[in-house]
Amino acid sequence: MASILSNIPLVGWLLASSKQPSTVNVPPVEVHSIAEGNIDRRRRTLRHLLRANHVNHSILYHDLRFHNHLPHLLASSYHLGALTQQLYHLYDEEAKTLEPWKDSPHEISRDEWRDFLGARHFQRAWVDFFDDQLAMKFGWNWKNLMEEYMFQGDEPLINSLISGLGHPLIHLGYAYEFDSREVATEALGLAATCYDFLHKYVDDPAYTRKAPFSSRSPLELLDKLAADNRFASFSVKPYSEATFDSFESLFGAHEEELLEYWNAWDLPASDSDITMQFRESQEAAVAIHAVRILLPMVPAKFHVSLVRQWWLLALAVYVSVGRPKIDLDLIPGDLGALRAMREAANTWGDVHEKYLAAAIRFADDFKGWVF
Repeated sequence: MASILSNIPLVGWLLASSKQPSTVNVPPVEVHSIAEGNIDRRRRTLRHLLRANHVNHSILYHDLRFHNHLPHLLASSYHLGALTQQLYHLYDEEAKTLEPWKDSPHEISRDEWRDFLGARHFQRAWVDFFDDQLAMKFGWNWKNLMEEYMFQGDEPLINSLISGLGHPLIHLGYAYEFDSREVATEALGLAATCYDFLHKYVDDPAYTRKAPFSSRSPLELLDKLAADNRFASFSVKPYSEATFDSFESLFGAHEEELLEYWNAWDLPASDSDITMQFRESQEAAVAIHAVRILLPMVPAKFHVSLVRQWWLLALAVYVSVGRPKIDLDLIPGDLGALRAMREAANTWGDVHEKYLAAAIRFADDFKGWVF
Protein backbone atom coordinates (compact mmCIF):
# COMPACT_ATOMS: atom_id res chain seq x y z
CA MET A 1 0.00 0.00 0.00
CA ALA A 2 2.77 2.44 0.90
CA SER A 3 4.46 1.91 -2.48
CA ILE A 4 1.21 2.71 -4.30
CA LEU A 5 0.47 5.81 -2.21
CA SER A 6 4.00 7.10 -2.63
CA ASN A 7 3.23 7.71 -6.31
CA ILE A 8 0.82 10.47 -5.26
CA PRO A 9 3.07 13.56 -4.86
CA LEU A 10 1.58 14.98 -1.65
CA VAL A 11 0.87 11.62 0.00
CA GLY A 12 4.28 10.27 -0.92
CA TRP A 13 5.88 13.33 0.59
CA LEU A 14 3.87 12.89 3.78
CA LEU A 15 4.87 9.22 4.00
CA ALA A 16 8.51 10.18 3.63
CA SER A 17 8.16 12.99 6.13
CA SER A 18 6.78 10.60 8.74
CA LYS A 19 10.32 9.23 8.98
CA GLN A 20 12.20 12.48 8.59
CA PRO A 21 9.75 15.39 8.97
CA SER A 22 10.32 18.26 6.60
CA THR A 23 10.59 21.58 8.34
CA VAL A 24 9.81 25.16 7.43
CA ASN A 25 13.11 26.84 8.19
CA VAL A 26 12.23 30.31 9.39
CA PRO A 27 14.12 32.00 12.22
CA PRO A 28 12.32 32.38 15.55
CA VAL A 29 10.71 35.74 16.15
CA GLU A 30 12.00 37.78 19.05
CA VAL A 31 10.44 36.66 22.33
CA HIS A 32 9.24 39.60 24.42
CA SER A 33 9.05 37.68 27.68
CA ILE A 34 6.67 39.04 30.30
CA ALA A 35 7.65 36.32 32.78
CA GLU A 36 8.99 37.30 36.19
CA GLY A 37 12.21 39.27 36.05
CA ASN A 38 13.70 42.68 35.43
CA ILE A 39 11.39 44.03 32.72
CA ASP A 40 10.47 47.59 31.83
CA ARG A 41 7.25 49.36 32.75
CA ARG A 42 5.46 48.79 29.45
CA ARG A 43 6.12 45.08 29.61
CA ARG A 44 5.04 44.91 33.27
CA THR A 45 1.83 46.68 32.29
CA LEU A 46 1.20 44.16 29.51
CA ARG A 47 1.76 41.28 31.96
CA HIS A 48 -0.59 42.86 34.51
CA LEU A 49 -3.36 43.41 31.96
CA LEU A 50 -3.07 39.92 30.47
CA ARG A 51 -3.35 38.45 33.96
CA ALA A 52 -6.31 40.71 34.75
CA ASN A 53 -8.07 39.52 31.63
CA HIS A 54 -7.28 35.90 32.53
CA VAL A 55 -8.89 36.29 35.95
CA ASN A 56 -11.85 38.46 35.02
CA HIS A 57 -13.06 37.58 31.53
CA SER A 58 -14.22 34.38 29.88
CA ILE A 59 -12.48 33.17 26.72
CA LEU A 60 -15.86 32.87 24.97
CA TYR A 61 -18.82 35.23 25.27
CA HIS A 62 -22.10 36.32 23.65
CA ASP A 63 -23.78 32.90 23.82
CA LEU A 64 -20.34 31.25 23.54
CA ARG A 65 -20.01 32.43 19.92
CA PHE A 66 -17.43 35.24 20.18
CA HIS A 67 -13.80 34.89 21.23
CA ASN A 68 -11.93 37.06 23.70
CA HIS A 69 -9.51 39.06 21.53
CA LEU A 70 -8.09 41.20 24.30
CA PRO A 71 -4.71 39.41 24.51
CA HIS A 72 -4.30 39.82 20.73
CA LEU A 73 -5.11 43.52 20.85
CA LEU A 74 -2.88 44.23 23.85
CA ALA A 75 0.09 42.31 22.46
CA SER A 76 -0.21 43.86 19.01
CA SER A 77 -0.53 47.34 20.49
CA TYR A 78 2.55 46.73 22.63
CA HIS A 79 4.49 45.71 19.53
CA LEU A 80 3.41 48.86 17.73
CA GLY A 81 4.70 51.04 20.57
CA ALA A 82 1.62 51.73 22.68
CA LEU A 83 2.44 53.55 25.90
CA THR A 84 1.38 52.32 29.34
CA GLN A 85 -1.70 54.53 29.55
CA GLN A 86 -2.72 53.54 26.03
CA LEU A 87 -2.58 49.87 27.01
CA TYR A 88 -4.78 50.57 30.04
CA HIS A 89 -7.22 52.51 27.86
CA LEU A 90 -7.39 49.66 25.34
CA TYR A 91 -8.05 47.19 28.13
CA ASP A 92 -10.83 49.32 29.62
CA GLU A 93 -12.55 49.86 26.27
CA GLU A 94 -12.37 46.25 25.08
CA ALA A 95 -13.42 44.89 28.50
CA LYS A 96 -16.78 46.63 28.04
CA THR A 97 -17.70 44.04 25.40
CA LEU A 98 -16.46 40.99 27.33
CA GLU A 99 -18.21 38.86 29.95
CA PRO A 100 -17.22 37.59 33.39
CA TRP A 101 -16.56 33.91 33.97
CA LYS A 102 -19.51 31.65 34.71
CA ASP A 103 -19.17 28.41 36.64
CA SER A 104 -19.11 25.18 34.63
CA PRO A 105 -21.42 22.27 35.49
CA HIS A 106 -18.50 20.54 37.22
CA GLU A 107 -14.72 20.25 37.15
CA ILE A 108 -12.67 18.34 34.58
CA SER A 109 -10.28 15.66 35.78
CA ARG A 110 -7.00 14.45 34.32
CA ASP A 111 -8.45 10.99 33.66
CA GLU A 112 -11.41 12.17 31.59
CA TRP A 113 -10.31 15.43 30.02
CA ARG A 114 -10.64 14.21 26.42
CA ASP A 115 -14.27 13.24 27.06
CA PHE A 116 -15.18 16.95 27.29
CA LEU A 117 -13.49 18.19 24.12
CA GLY A 118 -15.82 20.55 22.29
CA ALA A 119 -17.94 21.31 25.37
CA ARG A 120 -18.01 25.11 25.25
CA HIS A 121 -20.13 25.47 28.38
CA PHE A 122 -17.19 23.91 30.26
CA GLN A 123 -14.88 26.79 29.30
CA ARG A 124 -14.25 27.83 32.90
CA ALA A 125 -13.54 24.23 33.93
CA TRP A 126 -11.12 23.86 31.00
CA VAL A 127 -9.02 26.89 31.90
CA ASP A 128 -9.11 25.95 35.60
CA PHE A 129 -7.96 22.45 34.68
CA PHE A 130 -4.96 23.67 32.70
CA ASP A 131 -4.12 26.29 35.34
CA ASP A 132 -4.21 23.59 38.04
CA GLN A 133 -2.08 21.20 35.99
CA LEU A 134 0.42 23.98 35.37
CA ALA A 135 0.78 24.68 39.09
CA MET A 136 0.55 21.20 40.57
CA LYS A 137 2.23 18.95 38.00
CA PHE A 138 4.47 21.17 35.91
CA GLY A 139 5.80 23.65 38.46
CA TRP A 140 4.61 26.64 36.42
CA ASN A 141 6.57 25.51 33.34
CA TRP A 142 3.90 26.12 30.73
CA LYS A 143 5.97 24.72 27.85
CA ASN A 144 6.08 21.32 29.57
CA LEU A 145 2.32 21.57 30.07
CA MET A 146 1.99 22.33 26.36
CA GLU A 147 4.15 19.35 25.45
CA GLU A 148 1.80 16.94 27.21
CA TYR A 149 -1.58 18.38 26.30
CA MET A 150 -0.96 20.00 22.91
CA PHE A 151 1.47 17.61 21.24
CA GLN A 152 0.84 14.14 22.69
CA GLY A 153 -1.62 11.37 21.78
CA ASP A 154 -3.03 9.86 18.60
CA GLU A 155 -5.17 12.95 17.96
CA PRO A 156 -3.15 15.80 19.51
CA LEU A 157 -4.84 19.12 20.18
CA ILE A 158 -2.44 20.87 17.83
CA ASN A 159 -4.40 19.31 14.97
CA SER A 160 -7.51 21.23 16.02
CA LEU A 161 -6.04 24.74 16.19
CA ILE A 162 -8.09 26.02 13.24
CA SER A 163 -11.33 25.22 15.05
CA GLY A 164 -13.07 28.32 16.37
CA LEU A 165 -12.05 30.28 13.24
CA GLY A 166 -8.38 29.83 14.13
CA HIS A 167 -8.53 31.66 17.46
CA PRO A 168 -6.73 28.87 19.38
CA LEU A 169 -3.93 29.10 16.81
CA ILE A 170 -3.61 32.87 17.20
CA HIS A 171 -3.72 32.65 20.99
CA LEU A 172 -0.98 30.02 21.05
CA GLY A 173 1.24 32.19 18.87
CA TYR A 174 1.01 35.06 21.35
CA ALA A 175 1.70 32.70 24.27
CA TYR A 176 5.03 31.71 22.74
CA GLU A 177 5.93 35.20 21.60
CA PHE A 178 5.39 36.74 25.03
CA ASP A 179 6.25 33.72 27.19
CA SER A 180 2.89 34.11 28.92
CA ARG A 181 1.58 31.21 30.98
CA GLU A 182 -1.86 32.81 31.23
CA VAL A 183 -2.21 33.13 27.46
CA ALA A 184 -0.84 29.58 27.11
CA THR A 185 -3.52 28.01 29.32
CA GLU A 186 -6.15 30.11 27.56
CA ALA A 187 -4.88 28.77 24.23
CA LEU A 188 -5.25 25.23 25.51
CA GLY A 189 -8.71 26.13 26.82
CA LEU A 190 -9.73 27.52 23.43
CA ALA A 191 -8.38 24.47 21.61
CA ALA A 192 -10.40 22.23 23.93
CA THR A 193 -13.65 24.20 23.96
CA CYS A 194 -13.65 24.95 20.21
CA TYR A 195 -12.69 21.38 19.25
CA ASP A 196 -14.88 20.35 16.32
CA PHE A 197 -15.02 18.20 13.18
CA LEU A 198 -12.16 20.02 11.43
CA HIS A 199 -9.49 18.07 13.31
CA LYS A 200 -10.39 14.87 11.44
CA TYR A 201 -8.96 16.16 8.17
CA VAL A 202 -5.51 16.32 9.73
CA ASP A 203 -5.81 13.37 12.13
CA ASP A 204 -7.22 10.90 9.57
CA PRO A 205 -4.80 10.20 6.67
CA ALA A 206 -7.72 9.00 4.53
CA TYR A 207 -8.56 12.65 3.77
CA THR A 208 -5.13 13.21 2.21
CA ARG A 209 -5.51 11.97 -1.34
CA LYS A 210 -4.73 12.78 -4.94
CA ALA A 211 -6.47 15.89 -6.28
CA PRO A 212 -7.59 16.22 -9.93
CA PHE A 213 -5.32 19.27 -10.28
CA SER A 214 -2.35 20.68 -8.40
CA SER A 215 -0.20 23.73 -8.01
CA ARG A 216 2.69 24.90 -5.89
CA SER A 217 1.13 28.36 -5.71
CA PRO A 218 -1.60 29.07 -3.11
CA LEU A 219 -2.53 32.21 -5.01
CA GLU A 220 -3.00 30.25 -8.23
CA LEU A 221 -5.29 27.82 -6.42
CA LEU A 222 -7.31 30.64 -4.86
CA ASP A 223 -7.72 32.23 -8.30
CA LYS A 224 -9.01 28.90 -9.61
CA LEU A 225 -11.35 28.60 -6.63
CA ALA A 226 -12.72 32.09 -7.29
CA ALA A 227 -13.92 30.93 -10.71
CA ASP A 228 -15.24 27.54 -9.57
CA ASN A 229 -19.00 27.63 -10.12
CA ARG A 230 -19.56 24.56 -7.95
CA PHE A 231 -19.58 26.93 -4.97
CA ALA A 232 -21.96 29.46 -6.55
CA SER A 233 -25.00 28.24 -4.62
CA PHE A 234 -23.38 28.53 -1.19
CA SER A 235 -25.00 31.20 0.98
CA VAL A 236 -22.34 33.81 1.68
CA LYS A 237 -22.04 35.55 5.05
CA PRO A 238 -19.77 38.40 6.18
CA TYR A 239 -16.63 37.19 7.95
CA SER A 240 -17.91 38.74 11.18
CA GLU A 241 -20.86 36.31 11.06
CA ALA A 242 -18.81 33.21 10.28
CA THR A 243 -19.46 30.60 12.97
CA PHE A 244 -19.07 26.91 13.58
CA ASP A 245 -22.54 26.44 12.10
CA SER A 246 -21.62 28.18 8.84
CA PHE A 247 -18.46 26.08 8.48
CA GLU A 248 -20.42 22.92 9.25
CA SER A 249 -22.88 23.85 6.51
CA LEU A 250 -20.07 24.60 4.08
CA PHE A 251 -18.28 21.29 4.62
CA GLY A 252 -21.59 19.44 4.62
CA ALA A 253 -22.40 20.78 1.17
CA HIS A 254 -18.94 21.01 -0.40
CA GLU A 255 -16.53 18.74 1.47
CA GLU A 256 -15.28 16.96 -1.66
CA GLU A 257 -14.66 20.19 -3.55
CA LEU A 258 -12.87 21.81 -0.60
CA LEU A 259 -10.66 18.76 -0.14
CA GLU A 260 -9.73 18.90 -3.81
CA TYR A 261 -8.23 22.36 -3.27
CA TRP A 262 -6.76 21.36 0.10
CA ASN A 263 -4.91 18.43 -1.45
CA ALA A 264 -4.07 20.36 -4.60
CA TRP A 265 -1.40 22.45 -2.88
CA ASP A 266 1.63 20.42 -3.98
CA LEU A 267 4.05 20.75 -1.08
CA PRO A 268 7.61 19.76 -2.00
CA ALA A 269 9.79 17.31 -0.11
CA SER A 270 12.84 19.46 0.54
CA ASP A 271 13.06 21.86 3.46
CA SER A 272 14.25 24.72 1.25
CA ASP A 273 11.40 24.37 -1.24
CA ILE A 274 8.69 24.12 1.40
CA THR A 275 10.15 27.19 3.11
CA MET A 276 9.80 29.15 -0.15
CA GLN A 277 6.20 27.98 -0.51
CA PHE A 278 5.47 29.09 3.03
CA ARG A 279 6.81 32.51 2.07
CA GLU A 280 4.36 32.64 -0.84
CA SER A 281 1.53 31.56 1.43
CA GLN A 282 2.30 34.52 3.70
CA GLU A 283 1.95 36.81 0.71
CA ALA A 284 -1.42 35.17 0.00
CA ALA A 285 -2.66 35.80 3.55
CA VAL A 286 -0.70 37.93 5.96
CA ALA A 287 -2.86 36.72 8.84
CA ILE A 288 -0.84 33.50 8.87
CA HIS A 289 1.40 35.37 11.37
CA ALA A 290 0.55 32.96 14.19
CA VAL A 291 1.75 29.99 12.14
CA ARG A 292 4.96 31.83 11.37
CA ILE A 293 5.58 32.34 15.11
CA LEU A 294 4.80 28.75 16.03
CA LEU A 295 6.80 26.89 13.38
CA PRO A 296 10.21 27.39 15.03
CA MET A 297 8.68 26.55 18.43
CA VAL A 298 6.78 23.30 17.83
CA PRO A 299 8.18 19.82 17.09
CA ALA A 300 9.21 19.39 13.46
CA LYS A 301 6.73 16.56 12.87
CA PHE A 302 3.87 19.08 13.20
CA HIS A 303 5.21 21.67 10.73
CA VAL A 304 3.41 20.19 7.72
CA SER A 305 0.09 19.66 9.47
CA LEU A 306 0.21 23.17 10.93
CA VAL A 307 0.70 24.77 7.50
CA ARG A 308 -1.98 22.53 6.00
CA GLN A 309 -4.38 23.46 8.80
CA TRP A 310 -3.91 27.09 7.87
CA TRP A 311 -4.55 26.27 4.22
CA LEU A 312 -7.81 24.45 5.04
CA LEU A 313 -8.99 27.40 7.16
CA ALA A 314 -8.02 29.85 4.42
CA LEU A 315 -10.04 27.90 1.85
CA ALA A 316 -13.10 27.67 4.13
CA VAL A 317 -13.05 31.36 5.02
CA TYR A 318 -12.45 32.34 1.39
CA VAL A 319 -15.54 30.45 0.21
CA SER A 320 -17.59 31.66 3.20
CA VAL A 321 -17.02 35.32 2.32
CA GLY A 322 -17.90 34.87 -1.35
CA ARG A 323 -14.54 34.09 -3.02
CA PRO A 324 -13.61 37.74 -3.69
CA LYS A 325 -10.83 38.68 -6.09
CA ILE A 326 -7.53 38.75 -4.23
CA ASP A 327 -5.51 41.94 -4.41
CA LEU A 328 -2.33 41.86 -2.34
CA ASP A 329 -2.45 45.64 -2.05
CA LEU A 330 -5.86 45.47 -0.32
CA ILE A 331 -5.35 42.90 2.44
CA PRO A 332 -8.03 43.29 5.17
CA GLY A 333 -7.57 42.69 8.89
CA ASP A 334 -7.35 44.30 12.31
CA LEU A 335 -4.61 45.65 14.59
CA GLY A 336 -2.89 42.27 14.55
CA ALA A 337 -2.72 42.47 10.75
CA LEU A 338 -0.33 45.42 10.94
CA ARG A 339 1.95 43.34 13.15
CA ALA A 340 1.68 40.41 10.77
CA MET A 341 2.65 42.59 7.83
CA ARG A 342 5.65 43.99 9.66
CA GLU A 343 6.84 40.54 10.75
CA ALA A 344 6.40 39.11 7.25
CA ALA A 345 8.43 41.98 5.82
CA ASN A 346 11.13 41.44 8.46
CA THR A 347 11.27 37.72 7.69
CA TRP A 348 11.25 37.75 3.89
CA GLY A 349 12.00 41.34 2.94
CA ASP A 350 9.58 43.63 1.11
CA VAL A 351 11.24 44.20 -2.25
CA HIS A 352 7.98 45.07 -4.01
CA GLU A 353 6.61 46.90 -0.95
CA LYS A 354 3.44 44.76 -0.90
CA TYR A 355 3.40 44.58 2.90
CA LEU A 356 4.00 48.32 3.17
CA ALA A 357 1.16 49.07 0.77
CA ALA A 358 -1.18 46.74 2.63
CA ALA A 359 -0.29 48.26 5.99
CA ILE A 360 -0.85 51.81 4.72
CA ARG A 361 -4.19 50.85 3.17
CA PHE A 362 -5.29 49.19 6.41
CA ALA A 363 -4.24 52.15 8.57
CA ASP A 364 -6.13 54.55 6.32
CA ASP A 365 -9.33 52.50 5.97
CA PHE A 366 -9.71 50.72 9.31
CA LYS A 367 -13.28 51.08 10.61
CA GLY A 368 -13.38 48.77 13.62
CA TRP A 369 -12.35 45.43 15.09
CA VAL A 370 -13.07 42.16 13.31
CA PHE A 371 -14.85 39.59 15.53
